This record gives sequence, structure tokens and C-alpha cells, in this order.
Amino acid sequence: MLDLKALEKNFDEIAARLRTKGVDEKLLEKLKELFEEYKKQKRVLEELQAKQNNFSKLFGQYKREGRDISELRQELEENKAKIAAHQDIVRKLYEELETLALQIPNIPDPDVPVGEDEEDNVEIKRVLEPRTFDFTPKEHWELGEALEWIDFKRGVKLAKSRFSVLKNEAARLERALINFMLDHNRQYGFAEVCVPFMANSATLLGTGQLPKFEEDLFKVCDEDLYLIPTAEVPLTNLYRDEIIKDLSEPIKLTAYTPCFRKEAGSGGKDIRGIIRQHQFDKVELVAITRPEESDAVFEEMVECASSLLTKLGLPHRHVMLCTGDLGFSAAKTIDLEVWLPGQGKYREISSISNTRDFQARRAKIRFKEGKRNRLVHTLNGSSLAVGRTLVAIMENYQTKEGKIEIPEVLHPYM
Repeated sequence: MLDLKALEKNFDEIAARLRTKGVDEKLLEKLKELFEEYKKQKRVLEELQAKQNNFSKLFGQYKREGRDISELRQELEENKAKIAAHQDIVRKLYEELETLALQIPNIPDPDVPVGEDEEDNVEIKRVLEPRTFDFTPKEHWELGEALEWIDFKRGVKLAKSRFSVLKNEAARLERALINFMLDHNRQYGFAEVCVPFMANSATLLGTGQLPKFEEDLFKVCDEDLYLIPTAEVPLTNLYRDEIIKDLSEPIKLTAYTPCFRKEAGSGGKDIRGIIRQHQFDKVELVAITRPEESDAVFEEMVECASSLLTKLGLPHRHVMLCTGDLGFSAAKTIDLEVWLPGQGKYREISSISNTRDFQARRAKIRFKEGKRNRLVHTLNGSSLAVGRTLVAIMENYQTKEGKIEIPEVLHPYM
């Protein structure tokens, strides 16, 4: 959540940066009107409280001097009632501000390029050169059906569209990739955690999925529980409403979970294959740091995810997201896009984001620094989307005969 005190002091500057992220102008106007009314009523309250202090001083003075205090007592009681009424007004206005602020995204970092959508994202670098084929490479769904690796029809029969069944070597490869990714992340100092695949509303509020993105979540009927859209949600919220006593070293966590998304608003994109599914496997990275350490940890997380792709021999590129393509909670994001020769393009396989203190303020995650408590910075990143990594291996390691070779680094896992 945005820092309301900072917003109050620098409303125009922060609003200008939020506009670059595509925040609705009407929402900003409503927020501004609420702030003006809140400040107005707060000033009235402060004046009433100052008046009450003066009355209290006079009351004591009158009593010492033996003067009649009946009229002053009445004014004191009337002013006390006004204070109580205005305290209620100010409290309700602040609650409205907080409710509205929960719908407003994080402020982009100053070095994030300004743009409207993915077309304005900025490529930083490329890693590994795409392979040259002496035949026309096939897309993963064609390979998957021919090799009996992916069963799309039975996935629909068991659930509905955008569900699939992995079979034979694909199922083994999926499992191998999960273990390989977790082992790799542990080498980078990320502690492995096994978390619930469901989360309550307070948990989803903490990382920013609620209230704004409820339509994209699968809710458990008659329970305050949702299927998680990413392991970022439970991992970050492990420390919700806590004060971390010792944050001398960043807390770095990794977990495998299935992820569940309705893909509301995806507009029919990627309806073929397993690029965009309602259920998919992912290995996640999460870090909780002191504010001054979050930039360095962000770079470390990008390197960790990129190194995975390099070890797998998968060509990829680093892309800085522009303001208009940033996620709701992110202040800064670097996407890793893997080369898919069947499609002849780079596709996102990982997003690494620094949310600064945005999630920490919502989730009330703090750390002890001397005698005061400070908000932490939280970071998250895919390491990697397992299904998309499977797709990348299928397309990059296919042979002319329609077979698929397994990257050497995965041989111990298969």
C-alpha cells in the first residue's frame, strides 16, 4: 500500500508517477478530494483540541482563584462533544483513504522507463545465441501430441479448457525441472520452504492480490480460502504482522507450488499449448530485506534465474518493464524472456520484482532497528515457470526426427 503520509506531502509528484502506470484519473481525483477533506477536518479537530487545552488551563486557574466555573464547564463539555464527533469524522475519512489506497498500485522507481505497454519495454541484454535449425522447428503442442507427452483433450475432459495432462517423459521432465530449480536456488542461499497451496483473504491482501484482482482467483466455496496464484503469496506472508528481530542478513526463500489463475482478461491469448494455463507449476524466489539492501538482492535474484536458463542451454534476454507494463505491487521489474524457435520469438519465463515497502506496509512486516521498527522491503521472482521451461526445452532441443533431447544438466534428475 502507498505511504499515505508521503502521498499527503507530495500528492502531485506521486500522482504524476502513478499516471505513467495507467492509474485511472478519476481514481486519483477521488483520492485528492478525500485527502483535501481529510486535511480540512483534521485541521478543525486540531483547533478544537487546542481550544480544549486552553479551556482546561482556564478551568484550573478559575478553580484556584475561586471564580464561577459553571459557564466554563459547559463550554468545556460542549467542545469535548465536538472533539468526539470530529474524531469520528477524521477516523472515517482515513479509513476511506486506506480503502481507496488498497486499489492503487505501487509507485514506479525513477529509473523505470516510461511507456504504455510491453511494446515500450527495454531490452537490457541477451544471453546465449539461438540455435540454427536445418529444418523448420515445430511448436511444442505439435511435438507434445506426436510424442504423447501432452494430452490436451483429456485435460479438458477432467476439468475444462486450459487444463492439460503431462504424460510419459514430459511428466518426468516436469518433476526433474522442479528438483533441479530448487537445488540451484539453494546454492544461491535461498532456503527451501513447503507452503500451503491455499491462502486466506488477509494473506492475499498482504501481497496485493486482494481486493483488486479477486476475479482472477479461484475461491474455495464457503471458506475464507483461495487457491494461490503464486508461491510469492504464502512465502511473503510468513512474516505478516510480525517484527523481525534480526535482519542483519536478508531472508531468502524458495518454494515449489502449483499455481492457479482464472486468467481473467487474457482475451483468448495463448489458447493453444501450455503457455497460459489455469493450473501450472512454478518455483518461486522471495526475499525480505532491509531497505538499503533490496537493490543488491534484486540483482542477485535476476542472476539466479538467468543462471538457471544458462545451465539449461536456453537462449534468453533480460527486459526492463516500462511503467505501463509493471505489475500492481512492483516498483521495478526485469523479465527474462526465453527464445522459442517454434514460435520464432522470445516469451516471458520469469519476472523478478522489487516491491520496496509496498507489500510490507499492507502486510505489516517490520524489522527492529535499535529502538524503532522499520518496514522491510520485499522482492519476488519466478525461478522459473516450470511449464514454460518444459516448452522451451521441447522447442530448443527438438531433432529433425521429431524427438527431444534432454539437457545434460538434467541427466542426474532423469
